[in-house]
Amino acid sequence: MLILHKMKPFLDNDFLLETNTAKELYSSSAVKMPIIDYHCHLSPKQIAENKNFKNLTELWLYGDHYKWRAMRTNGVSEKYCTGDATDWEKFEAWAKTVPHTLRNPLYHWTHMELKIFFGYNGILNGDTAKEVWDLANDKLKMNHFTPQGLLEMMNVEVVCTTDDPIDSLVYHKQIAASTCKTKVFPTWRPDKAMAVEDAEAFNVYIDKLAAVSEIKISTFNDLLNALEVRHDFFASLGCKLSDHGIEEFYAEHYTGEEIQTSFFKIRSGIELDLLEIRKFKSAMLYELGVMDNDKGWAQQFHYGALRNNNTRLLSQLGPDTGFDSIHDVNGAAAMSKFLNRLDIENKLTKTIIYNLNPSQNEVVATMIGNFQDGIIPGKIQFGSGWWFLDQKIGMENQMNALSSLGLLSRFIGMLTDSRSFLSFPRHEYFRRILCNLLGNDVENGLINKDMDLLNKMVQDICYYNAKNYFNFN
Repeated sequence: MLILHKMKPFLDNDFLLETNTAKELYSSSAVKMPIIDYHCHLSPKQIAENKNFKNLTELWLYGDHYKWRAMRTNGVSEKYCTGDATDWEKFEAWAKTVPHTLRNPLYHWTHMELKIFFGYNGILNGDTAKEVWDLANDKLKMNHFTPQGLLEMMNVEVVCTTDDPIDSLVYHKQIAASTCKTKVFPTWRPDKAMAVEDAEAFNVYIDKLAAVSEIKISTFNDLLNALEVRHDFFASLGCKLSDHGIEEFYAEHYTGEEIQTSFFKIRSGIELDLLEIRKFKSAMLYELGVMDNDKGWAQQFHYGALRNNNTRLLSQLGPDTGFDSIHDVNGAAAMSKFLNRLDIENKLTKTIIYNLNPSQNEVVATMIGNFQDGIIPGKIQFGSGWWFLDQKIGMENQMNALSSLGLLSRFIGMLTDSRSFLSFPRHEYFRRILCNLLGNDVENGLINKDMDLLNKMVQDICYYNAKNYFNFN
């Protein structure tokens, strides 16, 4: 007998939800939770100024290296990615690329964003580009289609931007004094204070740090004192997190004399050798970790990216334009040594580790269990699927590794890691995937159907765990 299966519509109300239990969990718990986006790259200036976007390209395509990579792969000229094409021409080029993104998360995200923000239920392609362009641009003229309005529309309670220690944070001050309903806090990102690979660029940065901290930086201790001044300043504006973008963890043995000597060398314009660089980074990571612990901040580590691979286009377009990939560095021993040193000295603060290489999922999931303190639930976190892994398979693999080797129930959940105000449906994407994992387990008899327990778990992962972990006021 032939059994006909009804085809499931694309992006319907039950998108990604395969079972009745998953649908129930999503509708009764996940969908209701506010968003705490504790790591992103949104512009504080845009939030503070709160101006309407001139068109959909400005809102959706400017700075989006995910889309640029897809467009280049589809044979689209750089003119339509970062070049001098008109905004309409860039949007049209993206629309023509969308059909070629089938099975890439961009296909899901694109249509979720068009549906949620603009009420568009069709499919974006070359033929529908003008229709979508006109629809979106008409809505962008409305008063609530501003940065703050979009945050409110998505029920975003907290946003943590990513900011350099020398930043004035003037826009954070403006936001705090405004009527913005979303709380916007800075995040301390001191990567440039560790970037000793290029002596000239490092010295330019240190001179700027000296100016804003009003500390003459002649020694390594001066550098730490200047950073401490800025650390205090960030804390005064509500900062509760640091973030480090590192290829790998650094935990070389070093002496204070060695670090001081290296600092003198580089301030004299002398390039350090590889071991000196690794020792300096090791010292900086440790000292910055101590600073974070002393203020009760959480520290984040994004590791495993091999950045700026295409030097020809890097020289033309600059960093963060779509030429990064997954690194294959094996950092387990250094990660352990780094965390262990802080732990021995009772200086290990709340820590979130994000890996970009999926082969490291189980490494991280087991490493975090070594340094839980029995006091703070989920003190050491395996961060959500990041960058190339913030898609369905990547999220599932991350949560499965964490479930198998740790406590998924203590997970602090999703973030956007995005520069776009239209990226918040990624939280919905994550929440649907989470509910589907749990729902499938229930209906396959792998866990019992205790809906009170399951609903609480979903609410915690989507919202309450992060709220309690960071103690946002």
